[in-house]
Amino acid sequence: RFDKKGDVGLIDIAVIRLPRISNFTDFNVLECVPGVTLRYVKSAAELKHPDLIIIPGTKNTMEDLLWMRQNGLEASILKHAAEDKPVFGVCGGYQMLGMELSDPFGVEAGGTIQGMGLLPAKTVFEKEKTRTRITGRFQTGMSGLLGGLSGVEIEGYEIHMGPTQILDGR
Repeated sequence: RFDKKGDVGLIDIAVIRLPRISNFTDFNVLECVPGVTLRYVKSAAELKHPDLIIIPGTKNTMEDLLWMRQNGLEASILKHAAEDKPVFGVCGGYQMLGMELSDPFGVEAGGTIQGMGLLPAKTVFEKEKTRTRITGRFQTGMSGLLGGLSGVEIEGYEIHMGPTQILDGR
């Protein structure tokens, strides 16, 4: 699955193959969509020019963010976002997209590091993991890439080591 090679489809989705990746089976459904290529990439050279980048969940958000920073993937992702192309973060990947990650209890790496700065958010890791089923609804009046989901109800699960707070009040 991670080493799948072949021609790129009409829509090219790159999932970052983090060293401590988790819940990557969440993306299996995308492999079943005609015209979609789902690739797992470990380097900026493998990333190339996808239509969408997904940063998945991880068992250590801070260490995997530092790994992306050191191998050039973070810079490539930021360039992709600056070209107004979508970057999705799931679980720890979502937390990486924020301004700051803080680990006051040392449950991951300890300390505080700067996030990728793509979302006005801050994550503070706690001692206990949250695991629960959730329901919600996309905000009405949405536009852009996710506009078709405006008002749609969703359900799923929430699992994380600490809350992510949106900093600008939204």
